[in-house]
Amino acid sequence: MSLEFSSAGEGPDIETVVGALDDDGCRKIVAVLEEPKTVDEVAEVTGLPLSTTYRKLDQLTDASLVNETVGVRQGSHRKARYIADVERITIDLNDERRFRVRIERAKSRAMSIWAKTSQEL
Repeated sequence: MSLEFSSAGEGPDIETVVGALDDDGCRKIVAVLEEPKTVDEVAEVTGLPLSTTYRKLDQLTDASLVNETVGVRQGSHRKARYIADVERITIDLNDERRFRVRIERAKSRAMSIWAKTSQEL
């Protein structure tokens, strides 16, 4: 599955995607999100403060580099989990000479995420 975003505002703009990729904290988070994790789990694994982790996850979500999955029940509360299911990111020029970002998602991982999440509900 491939998503194409141009700099004309169809999705995250170039600055949003590149800004997230250029951020060390964001890269640490993407590196640990092979499987769905809660914010607390991400903060613990990366060593980032919880407030920073929330901010970086928002930045990555805005850039379409991380997806928030359906909340899972933990005790009496629901907690969202995050996953980086990006397989490839391409930035190039389209026929109109506008930059575009293509984000390809791992199909098999995306399907297993939802299966795993629904099992935990």
